[in-house]
This record gives sequence, structure tokens and C-alpha cells, in this order.
Amino acid sequence: MAESRTVTVPVVVERDEEGVWCAHAQLRPGLGAHGEGDTEEAALSDLREALTGLIEEFGVPRELSITVAA
Repeated sequence: MAESRTVTVPVVVERDEEGVWCAHAQLRPGLGAHGEGDTEEAALSDLREALTGLIEEFGVPRELSITVAA
């Protein structure tokens, strides 16, 4: 059975001039994904699928957590 792990990736979600929702994320430098859809949720779902494929192909990215003062 494969080990389950949660990976947090910052995303940018925006609506283009034609009304299509676009979601972008960078898994690591030079390796990112794009999703789009009629709704914000659809774009995020499309992006999630693309990122899952990248992680399956290239592995889980290294992570570093930083706490900053608000």
C-alpha cells in the first residue's frame, strides 16, 4: 500500500479576459502546472490533477516551513 502524504503548494487563481478561471502552481523551480475551468473550483480541480501527475512522475518536492511576524 502506498504511503499517503499531503503536499501544500501555493497557487494563483485568476479569471482571464474571456471569463475562464485559471489556476497556476509551481511545484519546484522550472516545474509547474496549470488548470482551467468554467468556475474557480473547476480550475483548482484541474490543477490538482495536473500536480498529482507531476508528483507521481518527479516525486514529492522538498519543503521548508518558515514562521514570520505578522
